[in-house]
Amino acid sequence: MTTTQADDELWSAIADPSRRRVLDLVVRNGEVSASWLAGRVPFTRQAVAKHLVVLEQAGLVSRRKQGREVLYQVDADRLDQATRALADLAAQWDRRLGAIKRLAEAAHAEAKKKRRP
Repeated sequence: MTTTQADDELWSAIADPSRRRVLDLVVRNGEVSASWLAGRVPFTRQAVAKHLVVLEQAGLVSRRKQGREVLYQVDADRLDQATRALADLAAQWDRRLGAIKRLAEAAHAEAKKKRRP
């Protein structure tokens, strides 16, 4: 899988608010089962299972079997990678917005000069 594909899967996985809720519960509670998660969200166990599949494909959670139960846990490295990627993206947007602000202020100052007699 290319980096772009992995990033697309990551952004797609965390774009959904319900999926972020599931991820947040896994982060806060360590290893949990889909049934346990389903008892703490306002949607079905089937929906939880589907969200877990997407999170697993994005590398954000992993699973292990314990007897009959499947337990899910966060992949801390991938979550850290996602956090850094979001911070980098935020910094890029801050730089872009700063440049737009400087251009707008310069254009406003220039227009103000031209209006003076």
